[in-house]
Amino acid sequence: MLHNEPKWISLAHLPTPIHKLDKLTALLDGPEIYVKRDDLTGSGLSGNKVRKLEYLLADALEGNADTLITCGGIQSNHARATAIAAVQNGMRSVLVLRGEREVPYDGNIFLDRLVGADIRLVSEEQYALRIEQIMEQVAGELRDQGRRPYIIPEGGSNPIGVWGYIRASGEIRDQLEEMNLQVDVIVCAVGSGGTQAGLLLGGKLSDLGARVVGFNVCQTAEHFQGLIGRLVAETIERYDLSVRIAPDEIILVDGYVGRGYALSRPEELELIRTVAREEGIFLDPVYTGKAIFGLADQIRQGRFRKGEKILFLHTGGIYGLFTPQKRAGFFPGKA
Repeated sequence: MLHNEPKWISLAHLPTPIHKLDKLTALLDGPEIYVKRDDLTGSGLSGNKVRKLEYLLADALEGNADTLITCGGIQSNHARATAIAAVQNGMRSVLVLRGEREVPYDGNIFLDRLVGADIRLVSEEQYALRIEQIMEQVAGELRDQGRRPYIIPEGGSNPIGVWGYIRASGEIRDQLEEMNLQVDVIVCAVGSGGTQAGLLLGGKLSDLGARVVGFNVCQTAEHFQGLIGRLVAETIERYDLSVRIAPDEIILVDGYVGRGYALSRPEELELIRTVAREEGIFLDPVYTGKAIFGLADQIRQGRFRKGEKILFLHTGGIYGLFTPQKRAGFFPGKA
């Protein structure tokens, strides 16, 4: 147990494996690429969010909460994982999702409905300007009904949730030592900042010695550098961690948001299809697909070179593939 580590409960199937992507490495003709398969943390609880939820649910249960409230996009991996984890621990969930009033029951939202989540849809504008206030209002409604709510921020990205990837860094270190492997860079998609914040702190605490490079899938690199910097500082202060993260260690590569959050370009979908056909690994169009596209482009531009070893964090998201719009994008003209 790390110094001042908060309580956590076991939700994920760990450790998730690490293996080399031989065919993608050969295809890109650059550094050796390895993958950390956090898409294999579970089936319903697939993905990186479950690591954060192990700490967040422990905190909620410690406070005797009976309902989890969280937010995200209409196909949020985090919201789906929260709803399933709530059921598994005897709680209910309310999901405040950004999306249209009429949505098909597919992908993540199908699973949200299947486990009985209370779904509240809000507009893009409401989400952007008032999401914290809206969740507090929901919490007030629940308290009036005699329930005990616990609010989890977008992506589970707060100082408690950050511990998911502080601990994951130790898992990575142990696996690399067993493989007699040293990686130079750990690459991840960035959508709320908590995963990269945890990897930065955990990398220092675990002496991983690898740069952490994030590819933002929304907003800008500048936005996330500020957000991750604040999140790192709050976590260090709250848990009295004996590490320091300099501003220039918060590395984000901008320019791969493409058409926008959860909107895909043909070239991004083509690379997802290539990885599936060459490696048998399914990336998602919202997070890992954009990050792998950015990584491939940066390799071609010479940012990462032969002789280096890169560990790509697969953060899950497979259910995001199972929507009619995404299926049509992969196979244009076919139902």
